[in-house]
Amino acid sequence: MSTNEPRPKPPLALQRASAVTAHGETRTDEFAWLRDRADPQVVAYLEAENRYTAAIMEPARGIGERLYEEFVSRIREDDETVPVRLDAYRYYTRTCAGAEYPLLCRRHDAATSGGAEEVILDLNRLAAEREYFALGSTQISPDHRYLAYSEDLDGSERYTLRVRDLVEGQTLEEAIVQTSDAVAWYNDSQTLIYTLLDDTQRPWRVMRHRLGEPPANDVEVLREEDAAYFVSVDKTKDRRYLLINLVSNITSEAYLLDADDTQASPSRFWRREEGVEYSLEHRAGEFFVLTNRSAVNFELLRVPAERFAEESSWQTFVGHRDRVKLEDFEVFEHHLALLTREAGVARVWICDLVTNDWSAVAFGERLYTVDFGDNPTFTTDRLRLLYSSLVTPPRVYDYDMAQARLHLLKQREIPCGYEPAHYRSERLWARSADGVPVPISIVRHRDTPLDGSARCLLYGYGSYGICTEPTFSSSRISLLERGFIYAIAHVRGGGELGEHWKNAGKLLRKPNSFADFIACAQLLIDTQYTRAARLAVMGGSAGGLLIGAAVNSRPDLFRAAVAEVPFVDVLNTMADPSLPLTVIEYDEWGNPAERRYYETIRDYAPYENIRRQRYPDMLVIAGWNDPRVPYWEPAKWVARLRRRATGGLLLLKTDMEVGHSGTHGRYQALKELAFVFSFLLLRLDLRG
Repeated sequence: MSTNEPRPKPPLALQRASAVTAHGETRTDEFAWLRDRADPQVVAYLEAENRYTAAIMEPARGIGERLYEEFVSRIREDDETVPVRLDAYRYYTRTCAGAEYPLLCRRHDAATSGGAEEVILDLNRLAAEREYFALGSTQISPDHRYLAYSEDLDGSERYTLRVRDLVEGQTLEEAIVQTSDAVAWYNDSQTLIYTLLDDTQRPWRVMRHRLGEPPANDVEVLREEDAAYFVSVDKTKDRRYLLINLVSNITSEAYLLDADDTQASPSRFWRREEGVEYSLEHRAGEFFVLTNRSAVNFELLRVPAERFAEESSWQTFVGHRDRVKLEDFEVFEHHLALLTREAGVARVWICDLVTNDWSAVAFGERLYTVDFGDNPTFTTDRLRLLYSSLVTPPRVYDYDMAQARLHLLKQREIPCGYEPAHYRSERLWARSADGVPVPISIVRHRDTPLDGSARCLLYGYGSYGICTEPTFSSSRISLLERGFIYAIAHVRGGGELGEHWKNAGKLLRKPNSFADFIACAQLLIDTQYTRAARLAVMGGSAGGLLIGAAVNSRPDLFRAAVAEVPFVDVLNTMADPSLPLTVIEYDEWGNPAERRYYETIRDYAPYENIRRQRYPDMLVIAGWNDPRVPYWEPAKWVARLRRRATGGLLLLKTDMEVGHSGTHGRYQALKELAFVFSFLLLRLDLRG
């Protein structure tokens, strides 16, 4: 479409009135028919929207191509990860120029100097001639002969579990369908456990499989009937136990299996108590248990293995602190590593379990993120850490816990060049409508003026206690070099400031998240980081709900918005327990069968609150096979916006081959990101 051609008319979805009654109130959902995947008019409408989006975005195609070239120039196409040692092998992944997916590789210790690499799984072969491919779990058998892996071929997150014989170089005949991506091996290297999905895609049954046997002969180990719980499997680092974890959004329960006895029945660790979460590891006849049982921000306990059912035997190892959340831990033969979060910043602490001495791992920046890497070996003094910041490319460290020394193993290379000193990161604090301070993480080029002229992209999520970390992005440099400021609103509902922060942005208090986000946007305008005409916002999934609520409430604050797989039809989805995730999500959003939750959700759900007003220019992205936020949620939202909005460009792009997380091929993912960025540049009046 040239600039002289008239803009094509947007599609208008048919309106078919459908009445929904709850709590004596009747609502009309004129686009409920879009849920019917079998209706050819549904596909026709989505395809019409895709054609319209393509036509509108045609003038930005050159921008997108330039962005894609920039993105590729900043990745090392031939690369490999730092190897992870497990017994006598070192495992790593390797990428090749032009290939979408990595190779899973290993080397035996005896072959590290000049020996041949062993490719144990080539994801490019698995993905060949497929529109979609995603690898789920990969687990090496204890004897290192077999690789159990799961694959998703349509984005639905229904995995098929397979086992590859690495000695013979063949994939075994048995293929187990309708599984989650969780699998764990017994120590005999012949038997494994996995989880099956029910009709709502909830992992609910743990099954035991022996190699060579048909899956029809697999034995049920445990089942969970409560639809609010998902089941997963794991293994303790010392290989003593297999773990079966039953988890809702606020409650957990664990069962133990002797990893040496394939016929043993599971033993429950602690009986579930509503609102109590715990996770555990085993070392030398005792369990370390991270729990919120009597500590909102969690505490770490030591529990004797032989007396774990006796509460009198539990000992506090790390106590509760109101402003410090205990997030995760790793247990080794002689040390324990603890990951905490204070004032929104992650910290790593090491305890010598022989002397009981503690030390902190120090990093040079004030605003950064750090997390545990892959640490599968119990008998080691080395802790793998993953580090980055808004200005520092990802680093891989090994921390020597015995010598208290940090060893840099690798920093991601930016082949076309990158100078961290050219960029500035900082933290601001906005004040929400109720007076609560809300943190904002910011990165910009050092030459970007702070006079209101800069373009800004504000990102938000704010649900499930998930932290939106201040991490590095090589693709983001393309925005920063064009004078953008990038900001992250750490709104309530996320986990940046601990469990209190999470709980203040869920259920009946969910509107706090939206007020926080608006306050962050307002601060950026008031302090002249940007102005409304140059401010864009972006979020995905539950973050798409955040965007939808914000543009309904204050469309005047934003020039453009991107909502990726947005959870916008909250009321209708949460009222339908047949959908994947609905029942387990009651603890996050509330069950609208209860009037108080119904009224709260009704009053903020983006689909229910579209107003006759001008909206920002919006790009909305959906996935046809998305099991988490079904395609019809963004489709219905856009369809209703087209009928009610008095102005603003609306684009809907539905990928008919993918699910919730989009494409998994690395080059294709960069093309999708270039499309999103080109939309932002076009709507914010930048042409290249």
